[in-house]
Amino acid sequence: MSVLNQKTINKDITFKGIGLHGGANVTMTVKPAQPNSGILFKRIDLKEDNIIIPNIFNVSSAVFCTTISNENGVSISTIEHLMGALYGLGIDNALVEIDNQEVPILDGSAKLFIEEILKVGIRNSGAPIKIIKIEKRIEFNDGKKTISIEPSKISLDIDFELKYENSLIGTQRNLVKVFESDLTDIYNSRTFCLFDDIEKLKKMGLAKGGSLDNAIVVKNNEILNKEGLRNEKEFVNHKILDCMGDLYLAGYKIIGKVVCSQGGHKLTNQLLRKVFQQDENFSLIEITEKHLPNTFINKSHLRSIA
Repeated sequence: MSVLNQKTINKDITFKGIGLHGGANVTMTVKPAQPNSGILFKRIDLKEDNIIIPNIFNVSSAVFCTTISNENGVSISTIEHLMGALYGLGIDNALVEIDNQEVPILDGSAKLFIEEILKVGIRNSGAPIKIIKIEKRIEFNDGKKTISIEPSKISLDIDFELKYENSLIGTQRNLVKVFESDLTDIYNSRTFCLFDDIEKLKKMGLAKGGSLDNAIVVKNNEILNKEGLRNEKEFVNHKILDCMGDLYLAGYKIIGKVVCSQGGHKLTNQLLRKVFQQDENFSLIEITEKHLPNTFINKSHLRSIA
């Protein structure tokens, strides 16, 4: 299978589960799509205005998860784990039909998405992929939180550091080459939270579907999940999974190096918005080395993050 051509899945895959934050039962089917379709979400519980494009300019909230909305206010939330799986496997085109406003959390990682996609297989097309090549170093800072992206020759590197006062989590750092590294630990790493934060999240109307079945919960210096961690860097590896998913909202694979400390959904989104503010920051290239005009990037849905 050529890595240079666009790909989709071989046949429909259906997932059923609960939304992490909304707590509602949801059914989601990922379907094959034609070349140059991109990734599209369709709210099948709605009869009109129900298509939402996962694009950085359509991010309407980045608080504890990534939420995208269309111009009519129809939204899909917690898309980052699915998007990270699609990115890592090189799926360029897919239609995601969903009967609620939140992607099912499943086990809190991308593990089940990966397994089911690999089970049905991936279909290659004759259409060349397009990539975004970073041309200049861009950074975005929010207090102690920092993120930057800079040119790289052939890869997407993500160098991520998290810092927690909790001594069990502490400081963790990992670097992966998205197109070269074995990403198994990244896909398998679950979302996590501190036990002390659960009540605060619930008061915010979040984490209604959260449980030890779909999140790591840390209480003081103890992991409450009986099975413990899946890998020794599961906390930072989950952040890398989130980062991959959020980067895919650029619409194409990115060639560049991302360095992030204490970041999250909002920081990644703000960095990409800054990249696309100036045409000289990036090039959009077909794999045949054909340069496309930067106006190919659709900026028409720019909106402020909540």
